[in-house]
Amino acid sequence: MESKRQQKFARLIQKELAEIFQREVSHLFQGAYISVSGVKVSPDLGVAKVHLSLLLNPKGREMLKEIQIHTKIIRHELAKRIKNQVRVIPELIFYLDETAEYAAKMDKIISELDIPAESKEDPTNPFRTEEDYYLSDEDGEDDEEDAEDR
Repeated sequence: MESKRQQKFARLIQKELAEIFQREVSHLFQGAYISVSGVKVSPDLGVAKVHLSLLLNPKGREMLKEIQIHTKIIRHELAKRIKNQVRVIPELIFYLDETAEYAAKMDKIISELDIPAESKEDPTNPFRTEEDYYLSDEDGEDDEEDAEDR
């Protein structure tokens, strides 16, 4: 479990890296939309594992390799932004966050399932249907006294 300090530092890095990817180094990646979906920081704050989401980019693996090539430049930009707030600028390790693709795949699988319609049977008594409930009033009237007894 992460400490409060780690969580606070991770949020700072996530916010700053998101701005760096959108404003400072977007020219390195042909203007691709790169979002920082999460950051995990080691207990000594020396290593930051950065999870990137490359939405609408079919060449995600190639883009990740390009980002890894430019890690030094990205870390330098991060250092310029947070140098007055931290002692050590963490080493950045980038990972591809595939949760969006996984969610889309699962959604497609679920939508293709053939799920039968819900039956109107009582699950406790499979021989009794919903219509039997309406016919169970023995005198055939909906009395106010019956409502008071309930």
